[in-house]
Amino acid sequence: MKTEDTPESWDVVDSKERFQGHVIKVVTDTVKMPRDEVADRDYVVHPGAVAVLALDDRDRVLLIRQYRHPTRMLMWELPAGIRDVEGESLVAGAARELEEEAGYRADTWYTLVDLRTSPGMSDERIRVFLARDLTKVETDFVHRHEEIDMPVEWVPLADAVEKALMGMIHNSPAVAGILAAYAASVEGFALLRPADAPEA
Repeated sequence: MKTEDTPESWDVVDSKERFQGHVIKVVTDTVKMPRDEVADRDYVVHPGAVAVLALDDRDRVLLIRQYRHPTRMLMWELPAGIRDVEGESLVAGAARELEEEAGYRADTWYTLVDLRTSPGMSDERIRVFLARDLTKVETDFVHRHEEIDMPVEWVPLADAVEKALMGMIHNSPAVAGILAAYAASVEGFALLRPADAPEA
């Protein structure tokens, strides 16, 4: 048995939009199930996102801390953002987010891991990139709302792994990216896909 996710689409016999927000919408699909049953499935339609695990030459991970209102928490995260620029490649979006949120550019990019953050309730997909060969840059990007005074910290990768495993970091792309980077480092990052690898 091949252990990989594969495309599949069951018949939708009806679909209703329940809510349209600034970024997301909520729909109810009536889906044809096995044995000719139907069931309603509510889910969030999301444009997707990119995130960046920036790793410096001292094996430190760049983390930012941002307020997340739904969780009522200040969360340690990777630089990230929604896919909201028409025609922009995923890696270009990731590079933009790294520069805007943290003030860094990277010369070397890899695809680190692809996530479906909560597939039972959302179609959101996040590609997490590994960024290396970093340079600090000045940016005129104006931070607003939750991004005002957002701290940037460099954390040793091994310490970040420990914090993720001890339940001190909860953001899903951050946890996945940290653990994936640690696993990939065992092979010297040789098994990673290129930055422009196709997305399933």
